Amino acid sequence: MLLLKLIAGLLAGGVVLALVAAGVTLLIAARIDARYPPAGPFASVTGGRIATIQAGPNPSARGTVVLLHGASANAADPMADLGRRLAAEGFRVVALDRPGFGWSDRLTGGAMATPKAQAAAIAEALANLGVGPSLIVGHSWAGALATALALDHPDRVAGLVLLAPAVMPLPALGPIPWYYRLALVPPVTWLLSRTVATPIGLYYLAPAGRSVFRPQEAPAGYLEASRAALVLRPATMLANVQDLMALPEALTRQSAAYDRITAPTVIITGDCDGIVPADRHARPLARLIPGARLVVLPGIGHMVHVVATQAVVDEVVRLAESLPAP
Repeated sequence: MLLLKLIAGLLAGGVVLALVAAGVTLLIAARIDARYPPAGPFASVTGGRIATIQAGPNPSARGTVVLLHGASANAADPMADLGRRLAAEGFRVVALDRPGFGWSDRLTGGAMATPKAQAAAIAEALANLGVGPSLIVGHSWAGALATALALDHPDRVAGLVLLAPAVMPLPALGPIPWYYRLALVPPVTWLLSRTVATPIGLYYLAPAGRSVFRPQEAPAGYLEASRAALVLRPATMLANVQDLMALPEALTRQSAAYDRITAPTVIITGDCDGIVPADRHARPLARLIPGARLVVLPGIGHMVHVVATQAVVDEVVRLAESLPAP
């Protein structure tokens, strides 16, 4: 009887803590929503809306550049520096929140976790925005998205610029501890994303932001300019986990088709990228895409579009000038 009372007390305490954490999560998410409202127009797509941030002349004699962000980010990340500089060069720039990120709807829920599914949604959004064939710039996770777009929707792609792209099959992980396996069970992941994940994520947001820039330092004001806190909202955290978990299998299937990409392609990577190593991703991809040009930036880490912005702008301009006038 005493044991049953002890177990009941522990369960009751756990429920109370979960309710408190859920309340804190709702408060944090509401404050993030208020601080970072939508920053541009929406595009209607099947099942919901895709949010955008836009800059530059429309129409533009230089054509349109579409910016696609990586994991844990949103459209403000590539737009803050890279997009604004490209707009100053005379391009129309359209940065999109990937489905489930920023202010974009998740559309089909967990089924939207693959690059192929997101490419279909992005292609529909661009068509509904009246955006013709464009230079597609994809960073990190969105390297897989950009290549999926080129494979499945080549009419949307005038050229590819892939920044530290995650595109090749990922190495097999070793044995996963039981507590990680438990956390990745969908109902548990859903519960964690709505209770403890947001407060913990808020605590670690700044250190995590610094870690993705190594060996460079994160620029002052980066977290604010990139609206990084948007990833801490429960639905977005869940979408982020789903995307990361779905990527290995998707890349195994998708990478077999890279030799079919016909869009002119530039791959830009840093030789000190510890997150998406060039030897594992960028270099093999450059050998697979016909005519692809590889640019390796010495001493640069993963965030090439932030710490080497002008080098990326120069490559986008160079690629644009090699294409027929839009």
